[in-house]
Amino acid sequence: MSDVVCSAKGCRAAAVWVLAWNNPKIHTPERRKTWLACEEHREHLSQFLGVRGFLKDVVLLREWESPEQDG
Repeated sequence: MSDVVCSAKGCRAAAVWVLAWNNPKIHTPERRKTWLACEEHREHLSQFLGVRGFLKDVVLLREWESPEQDG
């Protein structure tokens, strides 16, 4: 991915993190939506999703993009 920016309102900084989430009221348990976050907004966006019970995982963008490799 290129030119990926933070999902925080008004932020144009490069994204470093992927916040995987779902809303259990409308999504199946395995469904994952994603927000992107820069270093500055990772904690804020994680807390926003977390207090609602939506946050499932926080992963570095480079790890999210890379296919898993078996040793």
